[in-house]
Amino acid sequence: MTTEIDWTPKARAILDAASELFYAQGIHAVGVEAIAERAGVTKRTLYDRFGSKERLVVEYLLARDASWRAFLADRLAAADSSVVAQVSAVFDASHVWAAERGPKGCSMINAHAEISDPAHPAYPVIVGQKRWMLELFTRIVDSAGTRAPGAIAARLMLLHEGALVAAGMGVVEDAFDEARSLAVELLRSERVA
Repeated sequence: MTTEIDWTPKARAILDAASELFYAQGIHAVGVEAIAERAGVTKRTLYDRFGSKERLVVEYLLARDASWRAFLADRLAAADSSVVAQVSAVFDASHVWAAERGPKGCSMINAHAEISDPAHPAYPVIVGQKRWMLELFTRIVDSAGTRAPGAIAARLMLLHEGALVAAGMGVVEDAFDEARSLAVELLRSERVA
């Protein structure tokens, strides 16, 4: 069983440093020496708090996901309860998040590019976050009582993930706006809107 982390100020500093470096440079490119130096601690302190770099990667991804879920929850709560408004709120939240906190793309997609081994302790976090997003789209669509909420949610998920990648790479201008428009068009064609 994984031991609970004692979230001392040094542990928080380590996580903050690791989060910044992992997102900016990539997980494999960043060593524990660089994280310890950025956090102003020794490598021994890093290992005392987290046990391994893998555990630190897991905590980085869990923290990023928790922040995203809270950010999204606020936007969903502020939106009208209609399916179109709720789905639009997801795309709009992703647009704002990407502009403010994710100019290099989705941290989960980026992490998956480096960690695709199901045996890695971070793998369930990465895949779990994407499954949660699919479940969210399914719940939103299902609230309208549609016949095939899973199929429609899968299409919405594909639009969303495509926008994340395209925006992160800067290859499609206004990727989230375009994807939101296509999502709304899909909902209307399926008579969900």
